[in-house]
Amino acid sequence: MAKQEPNSAASRPLKIIAGADAYGSSLKDALVAQLRSLNIKVEDLGTSKYYSVGEEVGRRVSQAANSNSSVETRGLLACGTGVGVAIFANKFPGVYAATCLTPAEALNTRSINNCNVLAVSGMSTTPETAAEILTTFLNTPFKSPCPASGSNPWPEDLQSFFDESIQEMSKIGNENAPVADPPCFICSQAKARTDKEFTPVEVMPGGSMKILRETPTSAIVRFKAGSVEPAHHHTFGHDLVVTKGSKCVWNLSKGEKYDLGIGDYLFTPAGDVHRVKYLEDTEFFIKWDGHWDLFLDEDVATANAAIDKEKNDTK
Repeated sequence: MAKQEPNSAASRPLKIIAGADAYGSSLKDALVAQLRSLNIKVEDLGTSKYYSVGEEVGRRVSQAANSNSSVETRGLLACGTGVGVAIFANKFPGVYAATCLTPAEALNTRSINNCNVLAVSGMSTTPETAAEILTTFLNTPFKSPCPASGSNPWPEDLQSFFDESIQEMSKIGNENAPVADPPCFICSQAKARTDKEFTPVEVMPGGSMKILRETPTSAIVRFKAGSVEPAHHHTFGHDLVVTKGSKCVWNLSKGEKYDLGIGDYLFTPAGDVHRVKYLEDTEFFIKWDGHWDLFLDEDVATANAAIDKEKNDTK
């Protein structure tokens, strides 16, 4: 792709609404400094819970998209994975938030989806790579040649489809327009998959999993109410966001307990031994780097006995 001057992709002056949670704040600050060095106006909302800041940035970009402002408004979000903030930004009509881990992903989503909110991962992306992703996000016009097009111009029929899609997408989420699927990528992926497409987790009765992407790997996982994951560990750290139900997680390595419900996020470091109890039918999004592995540190009977003992001790 030919080098472009900052803002060359925009026909109007550009403004960026930025925000992050604690896991993405350092990376967000670095990118805000980059934007200001380019003389791009930035409204920095600071640091908050990932769902709160995702919602606020999404709301403001949506309001701007539905106005006749002479300024183009886009969003910049960062959290641990870049996924959680995008989920909540995408709840607003006219917002097309995408999590990008590489410049190529930013190029594709600007070209195909006219993405107007960039979400980045504070835990997986270096400042140098994030700077390249942001530059691509700023400088790539809609319908540009991109990796998905083989770096060639899109055929005329696809360019016409993209133009029509912008009109149709802008109606999704408005009160008078029916919405077939939720705008959030994770929820849409989960809804589109039937139970038989999920593979049982053999060593964890009551659990099933569907891989969404590879390297880094992400998946939707489901557990039935009352299921227990006995104490176990992995050689990789993993991030998760609960999208349905609730569960308790005991990090036995750290001696900590977490009660997680819808929208809650948890990172478990590599090697940490943890036990889980599902209080109701539960579904969550999980992401990790590397090949899947699981090492049991106890059996189900031992896990249930430990959970029952804690319950009795707290009575």
